[in-house]
Amino acid sequence: MFLPTTKNELNALGWKSPDVILVTGDTYVDSPYIGVAVIGKVLIDAGYTVAIIAQPDINSGKDIGRLGEPNLFWGITSGCMDSMISNYTATNKRRKRDDLTGGGLNIRRPDMAVIAYTNLVRRYFKKTKPIVIGGIEASLRRVSHYHYRSDSIRRSILFDAKADILVYGMGEKTTLELAENIRRCRPVTDVRGICYIAAEKKEDCIELPSHADVAVDSAKFTEMFKIFYKNNDPITGKGLCQKQDSRYLIQNPPQFPPTSEELDNIHELEYERDVHPYYAAWGSVRALETIRFAITTHRGCYGDCNFCAISVHQGQRVVDRSEASILKEASILTNHPEFKGYIHDVGGSTANMYGIECKRKKTKGTCRNKRCLTPVVCDKLEISHLPQIALLKKLRQMPKVKKVFIGSGIRHDLVIKDQTYGLQYLEEIIRHHISGQLKVAPEHSEDHILALMGKPSIESFMEFFRCFEKINRRVGKKQFLTCYFIAAYPGCTRQDMEHLNRFSRRVLKFKPRQIQIFTPSPSTPATLMYYTGKAYDSGKPLFVEKDKRNKEKQKNLILKGRSG
Repeated sequence: MFLPTTKNELNALGWKSPDVILVTGDTYVDSPYIGVAVIGKVLIDAGYTVAIIAQPDINSGKDIGRLGEPNLFWGITSGCMDSMISNYTATNKRRKRDDLTGGGLNIRRPDMAVIAYTNLVRRYFKKTKPIVIGGIEASLRRVSHYHYRSDSIRRSILFDAKADILVYGMGEKTTLELAENIRRCRPVTDVRGICYIAAEKKEDCIELPSHADVAVDSAKFTEMFKIFYKNNDPITGKGLCQKQDSRYLIQNPPQFPPTSEELDNIHELEYERDVHPYYAAWGSVRALETIRFAITTHRGCYGDCNFCAISVHQGQRVVDRSEASILKEASILTNHPEFKGYIHDVGGSTANMYGIECKRKKTKGTCRNKRCLTPVVCDKLEISHLPQIALLKKLRQMPKVKKVFIGSGIRHDLVIKDQTYGLQYLEEIIRHHISGQLKVAPEHSEDHILALMGKPSIESFMEFFRCFEKINRRVGKKQFLTCYFIAAYPGCTRQDMEHLNRFSRRVLKFKPRQIQIFTPSPSTPATLMYYTGKAYDSGKPLFVEKDKRNKEKQKNLILKGRSG
């Protein structure tokens, strides 16, 4: 069933008032790919009543007031993306399109949506139940952070929103524990995975430099960020506190990831895989085309790329779903009335991390001073693509399935490192799981830029490229790589982009189309480098392109073969 979104729907279910009202910046799509839908279904499965209000009008009380007040708490999220990244391009132009808004026009999501929606609730419900903020916007902005649009350091979004509790990371376990404690009138201050405001420091917390200091001193901001970034692992991470005004932000240690069984249960809940009828009237939702017939196989990513927020939000430990659960979901998809025989994606943040993880992490957590994949793949990471090969074979042999696509990107360095099954996996993909193009993300051609990105060397990609070309020739297919590159990354000069242009034309022998200008998103090492102009590991000065026109010129060097 859909989560109810009107009084009539509440009445039809026999609910006088919901325990929890969720408010989101996206159109309400009931899908396991949509975080707010997952939280709602997990709460309902635990016995709570939950309703949802999507993209409420912030200029009136009509939308936010239509369900009354919740019995336990409000849950507020900007949606699947940070609202500032949804609303603005890398050169701070307003985006016209929004794939998670009915009709596709970007006219319903406010800037800093978490703050806007919290203020909206407080405007029409003066002394209301606790307001809990979560999702990626709250998660990445939970401590003092760099705000790209204003080019300044903002304080924790919990303080700016004036909410009661912030849930960070993937919130299923944390939200269930919060709901139970609030229902039983118990304290919530020991719940993992939350931030809250306190008058005093909390014992056993690491104190970060204050907001007043980091807002004016880039060295202090760097010190703060590095402590924050190193304490995101649930096993090794410590609680943090930071003085924001006269009070303290308290961040409890990270929540433990779900077990494989728990992740199976989350994905086996009943999802409509459609837009709620109330919001369908606004028009089609483009994102639904991608996610309706797609399957998540795992959660988390240990790639730890410096520009990516997944490490801070989903975590660096990969948790797999069982093969049986994935096949069960595939069977449900094949019986959907609109299924045409195509599963559009089988994967996660990185498709070929399924079934591949370091056993050490389960008991000792992530390594403090060592990365899993860079500068080279760690020898302690036991890499075998066999589980994914077996899974893909079973999926494509299912009745009613015509083709199973790998829509997620893959790590080319993992393929090359797997000397037993890597090339077999690549051949399986080439033969059965792409339709002309395979997505990979070398990101750049210059090794000094790749090192700043936390990406493998270009030689690793070139070895993969040669294998891809060789297998295509052997099996008689003419297929291509869709390569993703980043322009104007911290440290990247016009000369670096000229080298990338020559590399793509002379070595790859094609002109890439997937070029994006680096966007500083909160709480990533790359954003720290953008703000401070210094390399993350060494602290050495970096050139950082901040002029909008010159950023576009770097991009155009690849797209048009000239500086614009």
